[in-house]
Amino acid sequence: MSSADLIVLGGGLAGCEAAWQAAERGVTVALHEMRPVVPTPAHRTDRLSELVCSNSLGSNDPVHAAGILKAEMRRLRSLILRTADEVTVPAGSALAVDRELFAAAITKAIEAHPKIRVVREEVIDLPEDRPVIVATGPLTSDRLAKSIQSVIRADYLAFYDAIAPIIDAETIDTSIAFRASRYDKGGDDYLNCPMTQTEYNQFYDALAVAERVPTKPFEQTPYFEGCVPIEVQADRGRQTLLFGPMKPVGLTDPRTGARPYAVVQLRQENRFGSCYNMVGFQTKLKWPEQQRIFRMIPGLQRAEFLRLGSLHRNTFINAPRVIHPTLQCRARPSLFFAGQLTGVEGYTEAAAMGLLAGINAARLIHGQAPVVPPPATTYGTLLTYITTSDPRHFQPMNANFGLYPDLPKRVRDRALRRQKIAERALEELERWIVESKSI
Repeated sequence: MSSADLIVLGGGLAGCEAAWQAAERGVTVALHEMRPVVPTPAHRTDRLSELVCSNSLGSNDPVHAAGILKAEMRRLRSLILRTADEVTVPAGSALAVDRELFAAAITKAIEAHPKIRVVREEVIDLPEDRPVIVATGPLTSDRLAKSIQSVIRADYLAFYDAIAPIIDAETIDTSIAFRASRYDKGGDDYLNCPMTQTEYNQFYDALAVAERVPTKPFEQTPYFEGCVPIEVQADRGRQTLLFGPMKPVGLTDPRTGARPYAVVQLRQENRFGSCYNMVGFQTKLKWPEQQRIFRMIPGLQRAEFLRLGSLHRNTFINAPRVIHPTLQCRARPSLFFAGQLTGVEGYTEAAAMGLLAGINAARLIHGQAPVVPPPATTYGTLLTYITTSDPRHFQPMNANFGLYPDLPKRVRDRALRRQKIAERALEELERWIVESKSI
């Protein structure tokens, strides 16, 4: 183990953000990433902050919970958000990136920082002689997981994320698929494949009986509701998809002038528009079945799949029993957890936890007290959720308006209420930054 002041385990979004924040505060950091020495089931490269599920970091709308969180992170000089803003691709009101440019830029920035040293090796035991941030994410290795579990004295919870297919743009029939965003919000950044009722029923019937990757005994865990495989959603009833990823509301097929019965949306995957992601089509169907059934979708009859869907493990700690709102481990205060491992869900949320862990680890090293953002900030709502939820039923959570505390005075208008929540969050964050001298 190196002589660095701080050890960060994991070179994903949270680990890179944590390492960067600590290094910017004068702390020497050893960032350990096991790839390519030890590969994972989902990653394809050895680059830091490689995005494996989607290229979207969620909403960038300033009055959306995920957008407010991004605004808070920008005020805290987030490396992840700064880089994402530099390599965006069109995605309506969402912040989506060219994933190759994004990972390359993060890797370059981290490797070039004079206070950070990247170590390519698997760490199987938690160091005890200095502060450590564990940001190994949903694909934490089994050996390290056992070491963590021996420290936290609490069981791990696990669920499985499904990955959506990516399609070669040139193989999409744009005489059928039309460009639009729902309710014209965000321009025409999505390609939409419309379906009639007959086409939808044929698709549904094929999907319902499609051959799936067999479920192993250790996979008998609940899915996170934001990432349920398309075929599992279909199991809930014929109409379920029409109220989920295939909902047609807010869209008009220019060929008919009417709203389609169902729609499959495709989101641009890279800056050049050469490939598209099937929005909401995470799946664990066998690969030949994916190609057969997804080519039943109008506009995708000749689709070439650059990546087919798959399933990968996602592991997280029982945060209410394990960590304080500072992200410090209750059993060992010099040990911090960050990223999806804490029980937040989503790229932005994971990076946000890394940012705070980096700040607090640096403060601990400098002899300062760790800090916690105010409860009315998006940061505060997530920290409150992951540290105060009922540990018997703890499940991962995205940033959302249901987590914010009530406004002092009731505001009936939904849009105005959200605007006031956003304004309060940023005002409290600015005040906290000044008072805590955290940046």
